[in-house]
Amino acid sequence: MSIYHLTPSIRLRRTPFTRRVSNAGVQAYTVYNHMLLASYFRSVEEDYSHLKRAVQIWDVSCERQVELYGPDAAKLLQLTTPRNLEFMHNDQCYYIPMVDESGYMLNDPVAIRLASDRFWVSLADSDMLYYFKGLANGFGLNVHVFEPDISPLAIQGPLAETLISNVFGDKIRTLKFFRHRLIHFQDKEMVIARSGWSHQGGFEIYVEGSGYGEPLWDCLFEAGQSFDVRAGCPNNIERIEAGLLSYGSDITTADTPFEAGLGRYCDLGSATECLATKALLEKQSPNRQIRPIEIHGPPLSSLTRHWPLSDGLGNSVGQVSSSAWSPDLKINVAIGMVGRKSWKEGSQLLVETEEGSREAIVQNSFWT
Repeated sequence: MSIYHLTPSIRLRRTPFTRRVSNAGVQAYTVYNHMLLASYFRSVEEDYSHLKRAVQIWDVSCERQVELYGPDAAKLLQLTTPRNLEFMHNDQCYYIPMVDESGYMLNDPVAIRLASDRFWVSLADSDMLYYFKGLANGFGLNVHVFEPDISPLAIQGPLAETLISNVFGDKIRTLKFFRHRLIHFQDKEMVIARSGWSHQGGFEIYVEGSGYGEPLWDCLFEAGQSFDVRAGCPNNIERIEAGLLSYGSDITTADTPFEAGLGRYCDLGSATECLATKALLEKQSPNRQIRPIEIHGPPLSSLTRHWPLSDGLGNSVGQVSSSAWSPDLKINVAIGMVGRKSWKEGSQLLVETEEGSREAIVQNSFWT
């Protein structure tokens, strides 16, 4: 079996927390938005179990921000998404599908509105800075587009609220999901949101200024010792159970929001300034769609390519894009794109894995 190593380069950017992540015993990295992202610490399975019972600190600086600032900031953002931003509040976060003019997915970020003329777009793994700049220039918009010195730090797990309230006060407990407010750390104001890429609950602190990264990390770890705080990272098992989609794996530029199961975020009757509104009106009834899938049998090896799906007659009906063994559910949980004739709950399929053909069944909903 081949073992691959990352070659150091200034093109592979470190984060304000990289030294702390390394000292915490990270076992592997992946690359995300040209930055290092931890893959696991003790093991994927042990990290999963700990995430569900305690609290973890995640370096998710790879969620790079594009800042849109100026009178036309809201207009520029609306050009890229079919979700209506008109009634978004200054303390609100929106999960938005970002699409091209034909309605195909470019990204699925969280947009953070800081003021009527200022937004952060917290990006999944794709280069969107230049897309925003191109649109702003092409439409002659009065908006400044740039990457600010913002590095998100996630605090995730059932004890996340307890840890955060111990550091920043009990008032933080009143913060609602996908809302944000300002906190003070040392001499700096920072945005904190109740959000994160897990189903366990938690917060993300948008650390403004790289120099504050290590002091904040150390502060949270010192306060969290009695809660069994550990360094962690997005966990593949937990996110598949919860149906959290990964752009570049489960969603690509070949998919529309409706195929990705994101139709509830498409306000085609009101988001008329979106470049793709007309195209998406014709794509509302997809012939394939994301579905949760249970794969039978013992644990499977890691998925490094799409696994083909077929029906009982040998017809191709889709592919599996993410898969993992769930220690809690004792099954292989998976996410796949499935054709209309086969996506009904209970449909029996075959999946071609690294270990050969396995029986699979389409589920009605994700597991958590």
